[in-house]
Amino acid sequence: MDKEERKIINQGQEDEMEIYGYNLCRWKLAIISLGVVCTGGFLLLLLYWMPEWRVKVTCVRAAIKDCEVVLLRTTDEFRTWFCAKVRFLSLETPPFSSSKSLVNKVSNGHAVHLTENLAEENRLEMNKYSQPQSQQVRYFTHHSMKYFWNDTLHSFDFLKGLDEGVSCTSIYEKHSAGLTKGMHAYRKLLYGVNEIAVKVPSVFKLLVKEVLNPFYIFQLFSVILWSTDEYYYYAIAIVIMSVVSIISSLYAIRKQYIMLHDMVAAHSTVRVSVCRVNEEIEEIFSTDLVPGDVMVIPLNGTVMPCDAVLINGTCIVNESMLTGESVPVTKTNLPNPSVDMKGTRDELYSPETHRRHTLFCGTTVIQTRFYTGELVKAIVVRTGFSTSKGQLVRSILYPKPTDFKLYRDAYLFLLCLVGVAAIGFIYTIINNILNEVEVGDIIIESLDIITITVPPALPAAMTAGIVYAQRRLKKVGIFCISPQRINICGQLNLVCFDKTGTLTEDGLDLWGIQRVENARFLLPEEKVCSEMLVKSQFVACMATCHSLTKIEGVLSGDPLDLKMFEAIGWILEEATEEETALHNRIMPTVVRPPKQLLPESAPAGSQEMELFELPAVYEIGIVRQFPFSSALQRMCVVARVLGDRKMDAYMKGAPEVIAGLCKPETVPVDFEKVLEDYTKQGFRVIALAHRKLESKLTWHKVQNVGRDAIENNMDFMGLIIMQNKLKRETPAVLEDLHKANIRTVMVTGDNMLTAVSVARDCGMILPQDKVIIAEALPPKDGKVAKINWHYADTITQSNDSSAIDPEAIPIKLVHDNLEDLQVTRYHFAMNGKSFSVILEHFQDLVPKLMLHGTVFARMAPDQKTQLVEALQNVDYYVGMCGDGANDCGALKRAHGGISLSELEASVASPFTSKTPSISCVPNLIREGRAALMTSFCVFKFMALYSIIQYFSVTLLYSILSNLGDFQFLFIDLAIILVVVFTMSLNPAWKELVAQRPPSGLISGALLFSVLSQIIISIGFQSLGFFWVKQQTWYKESHPYSYAFNTTGSLDGNSSHVDDETNPDKHNIENYENTTVFFISSFQYLIVAIAFSKGKPFRQPCYKNYFFVVSVIMLYAFILFIMLHPVDSIDQVLQIVCVPYQWRITMLIIVLVNAFVSIAVEESMDWWEKCCLSWALNCRKKMPKAKYMYLAQELLVDPEWPPKPQTTTEAKALVKENGSCQIITIT
Repeated sequence: MDKEERKIINQGQEDEMEIYGYNLCRWKLAIISLGVVCTGGFLLLLLYWMPEWRVKVTCVRAAIKDCEVVLLRTTDEFRTWFCAKVRFLSLETPPFSSSKSLVNKVSNGHAVHLTENLAEENRLEMNKYSQPQSQQVRYFTHHSMKYFWNDTLHSFDFLKGLDEGVSCTSIYEKHSAGLTKGMHAYRKLLYGVNEIAVKVPSVFKLLVKEVLNPFYIFQLFSVILWSTDEYYYYAIAIVIMSVVSIISSLYAIRKQYIMLHDMVAAHSTVRVSVCRVNEEIEEIFSTDLVPGDVMVIPLNGTVMPCDAVLINGTCIVNESMLTGESVPVTKTNLPNPSVDMKGTRDELYSPETHRRHTLFCGTTVIQTRFYTGELVKAIVVRTGFSTSKGQLVRSILYPKPTDFKLYRDAYLFLLCLVGVAAIGFIYTIINNILNEVEVGDIIIESLDIITITVPPALPAAMTAGIVYAQRRLKKVGIFCISPQRINICGQLNLVCFDKTGTLTEDGLDLWGIQRVENARFLLPEEKVCSEMLVKSQFVACMATCHSLTKIEGVLSGDPLDLKMFEAIGWILEEATEEETALHNRIMPTVVRPPKQLLPESAPAGSQEMELFELPAVYEIGIVRQFPFSSALQRMCVVARVLGDRKMDAYMKGAPEVIAGLCKPETVPVDFEKVLEDYTKQGFRVIALAHRKLESKLTWHKVQNVGRDAIENNMDFMGLIIMQNKLKRETPAVLEDLHKANIRTVMVTGDNMLTAVSVARDCGMILPQDKVIIAEALPPKDGKVAKINWHYADTITQSNDSSAIDPEAIPIKLVHDNLEDLQVTRYHFAMNGKSFSVILEHFQDLVPKLMLHGTVFARMAPDQKTQLVEALQNVDYYVGMCGDGANDCGALKRAHGGISLSELEASVASPFTSKTPSISCVPNLIREGRAALMTSFCVFKFMALYSIIQYFSVTLLYSILSNLGDFQFLFIDLAIILVVVFTMSLNPAWKELVAQRPPSGLISGALLFSVLSQIIISIGFQSLGFFWVKQQTWYKESHPYSYAFNTTGSLDGNSSHVDDETNPDKHNIENYENTTVFFISSFQYLIVAIAFSKGKPFRQPCYKNYFFVVSVIMLYAFILFIMLHPVDSIDQVLQIVCVPYQWRITMLIIVLVNAFVSIAVEESMDWWEKCCLSWALNCRKKMPKAKYMYLAQELLVDPEWPPKPQTTTEAKALVKENGSCQIITIT
């Protein structure tokens, strides 16, 4: 039964959840209703906060198939509970027989992929279901996604579109014709409206949700309690504070909702044209689109209202909303496997794999290209929240909870305070019973001790430091959408950097070219724009092999392509709409050199130039473009010179990839050495290749041919050398981070050796450090996966005899040299392919490589995210700094993600820097550390405030007294709130230091600090309380006794002045009360100063002028009323007149208290060092962080780091647990 009731939905995905079925139980519901009435609604609140309890106490377990309510629990570390009601969707049979089985299929809850439209397949599907006649689908909604019952899976599953399980062949054969109106209406019933609905909740709804927060409920309880005890002033003050807090919180939440709503709704509803089965064009609203609709992309562009795959034509798209990169991207139609030469019929369509053919929701189509009057068409694959934009919005609407030790410790600390309150609660009850106090007073006083111990102002005080830090960050151009992460940034000890545009300048400069002739490299040439080269194949490749386009007359596209095209000085012309209509065999884009570069006479008889000997005009038309693919690391075009019979294929890309696709005889023998020389110097190298295509390849055939048929058997033409300069501030920032013991890691899509070179140039890898390249190879031909270890040379090719080439020395020497390697730092470098192989086959090695991995090259976006996760798994607090392009996943996953892009993609990143410079990273860490230390200071102060006031009240309760209403008011408002909100204003220290702040409240130093101050405060309060009783002038007081030495007293709970004969009902005005009030008032200020530490994370407190002025004014006021009593103030505060000698005695007690408190707090660092060294001498301390423990282990491991020219192989039989062995190759 249990197995049937618990299932997993979204298996293997980020939002994987366990699902349990329940049915409502009437008798349980009746009992709970009675409980709600008996508890005055408190039980209802408890069930509101705890969805798991709510379902379990009102329902009984049931099979998921027949349940009325589902209980969901995330499978991540947070194990969060949700519940949802199961609903029914009534379906009407559509008026066409071919899809009748589809009705039955879906009506039984099968979450179809819309792939089987054939009658035979549908008939077979029908037999799977037990209720073929059912016309109702069971579903529930969770986080804006609908989950339908799936009879095949025997579980709920969300309804998929054409993005899963659909082959590229079926996209063309089954879906390209469009939908009938009946099928469209039916699918709309299932998929719903195509919109990403971000509803802005009404103020009332937000108010109810905010007010039902446990903290505000506790405040309401406190206010009711104080009102019953006639503490009206303090109750009103707390109500005003709560109202202000609620209003500001509502304003902030509603503002965020409105911003998100506006961002999503800007282009949510547009009119679109769709093709129907009978080839008619119908105009509908974009909200009516469903998967399978064939949408016509208008000529002048549009904002995509859904995810769609392009099946006809070409589009120029701005994808900045998703990638953060505003460079226009060319999207081509999905290759049709049925007409492809290779015929890859079985390839499944995937929006991620086929990004270059997919138009994503929210992206802007700038222009479209079409041929011979054909429309540019795209098939809708995903709608609503299933789209890429919808998923992004969902991640903002329903973020993962932030797990940080500080917040976990804060809850533990509150539990400790509740425990202390419980002791006070019991003590108060027993004490009052023994003193025969009335039952009503016992209840009020015992509950009152709870409200004193758990301060209502704690959350407001805790957020103050973060709010101030957020303001300071805004001043230095760093914007934050997740304020809670500021504290976490104070713990960062590793930062990953993207290379291009982050560490280096965004643009590349063309340094030169190195052509190849007769399989030999010519000398490097700096100038490409010359008459001699104008008609060479090399320049023709530079002129055509790019994705540039003209938008409103301005050339735009990839910065690398722009630099390359600008270097040759050619002109690009695109066909107009009129020209497209006139010609059948249209060449959409034409490139030609400027007239001044063309020689006046016919060129000399070079073999390479023979085919260009044409009259007057020389231009090249780009016939077909295979866009750049990061997976393939290359792009290719098919072009034709005007007047030539045969077409040419030009290819450019990563040199290693291009060389592998060329005829071996055309690749120079010294290719690898030349490439290595350039990459070691930090140049970015691109290789070019060319081949003449067969004359049988006509224009129409080229439009349908697969790129694999073109990209082979090429002639290697040479290299383009681009220079990627470091940003001016990069070395200084990285040096600051290294001084602060913050590791830096480079994650880039660039070449490995280029990345290593840049890492050395910017100081990420120091000159004396060794670089070990891990080259991992997947299992092949029955052989297990293996890693080859190479030691990279340093850049400086020195002839000094002490510089030993690690590649060339024997194994023994390397072994002898290992001690030097442990002193000398070493770094691992690897590419994305190797990283994937290591993750899959060498899990045991992953933590070791994370400890010293510094350069990760050729990394795909998902690999960047995996790297961040792998680093977090060894307990690093990881920061990620990227320019937004392809870094979104890693920016979201990191503890502190900083986007250097201001575009809309920055909504995925917690922090966005206005200035595209990594100097924002130290600023963010400094502010994070300051905010974290402020949180600790405030928490410690609030803890002492609670305990000091708790002990004051407990002492006074022992004589059946209490603090007066205005005494509470003065302490809580004039002292505590002023101090809390000003002590949080300390700015961050001006530089990063090697020391890191503690990550949680439960640490030795913090606990020692708090406990020592508690003991000191209790000691001096007790001294004053018991010493005053020993004085000769002391008189004991009781409730209803007359006040001492006053000309009039203000009853603590009334709003008028009584005459002097009126007895003191609550026994407020007595010597003990006055003594405790003065000593405790000073104690709050003493601990505030003791805890307001500055260096090394914050500026000294004397630079916090608001705090200094506030404390001085409060000291002066309390000192004044203590040494020079004023009748009116004494009456308001209910202070009794004591002899002047006792006032001086109290001052001495306060001064000694101040000296002891500050001396103990200042010597805390010394105490910590003494205790730590003692603990280390007693027993060897095990580091808490996994990476620190691992570092200790590796120090004594003779086999680590791996020696050069060795191989690590995965054991074939136990591959799944990552076991590996080291084998030396001889």
